[in-house]
Amino acid sequence: MSTITSLDDRKKVTTRTLRDKKKKGELITMLTAYDYSTAMIVDRAGIDSILVGDSLGMVVLGYDTTLPVTMEDMLHHCRAVARGTQHALLVGDMPFMSYQASVENAVRNAGRFLQESGMDAVKLEGGRDRVPAIEAIISAGIPVQGHLGLTPQSVRQFGGFCAQGKTALAAQRIVEDALILEEAGCFSIVLEAIPSQLASLISRTLGIPTIGIGAGAGCDGQVLVTHDLLGLFERFKPKFAKQFAHLHAAMTDAITAYKNEVESREFPAGEHGFEMPEEYWGELQKAVIQAGNARQGSRR
Repeated sequence: MSTITSLDDRKKVTTRTLRDKKKKGELITMLTAYDYSTAMIVDRAGIDSILVGDSLGMVVLGYDTTLPVTMEDMLHHCRAVARGTQHALLVGDMPFMSYQASVENAVRNAGRFLQESGMDAVKLEGGRDRVPAIEAIISAGIPVQGHLGLTPQSVRQFGGFCAQGKTALAAQRIVEDALILEEAGCFSIVLEAIPSQLASLISRTLGIPTIGIGAGAGCDGQVLVTHDLLGLFERFKPKFAKQFAHLHAAMTDAITAYKNEVESREFPAGEHGFEMPEEYWGELQKAVIQAGNARQGSRR
């Protein structure tokens, strides 16, 4: 039996929905999507929220980091995801340098996610240093999701993709930043690659939902990059990702089978094509023959 949730049974997920789920002790599910088809599948599976993450820079565009991703890249993919989604809360990831340069720039770019690409909210990385931008964006009527711990846009500063908050001092700063982001008005916070004990402590302390990725089972919800979940991205596998399928291998097998059948003339077979009724086929053949004879006559 299919586990796909009936579209008619679901209401649009909002930021209030996520807060209510935390209050009730119900876990929140979130996945990434970057295109129409994937968004439709994720939405129909009943996932609460879809993140159009700047991770698309690595798993879709082939960059080594998320840093080269632009606003135009993000808006393009957000629009595709919005067209494929009816129910999930849509969160657009603000790319590197779209909110760091100035508060005015941050508000303007955040607004584009809602106005031009159909997102419901935006996500941005960082703690206390980002409060002025977060407060201004929220004041403009745009919901903001925070992101603490391993923040990929700071990969150069961190010296690589490595876990954060592993010392008492570093952990305390993350706790403080989480409280500051809640006070600033964030509706939820992504906690990435931090010790599970720390993530659990933050989740118990905050009134807003936490969404974990590599942060243990004590968060109020979980998010994964869908390419990791499906086994589509083979360049590396994050420690915190579980592959629920192995589509890279399945796609390779399917494409190889296609190549072999084309080369052996097995594909396309009769059932894959279209036929002209015999009477019209006969008329066409006669017309072609007559046209050929006329051309031959004109050359003499």
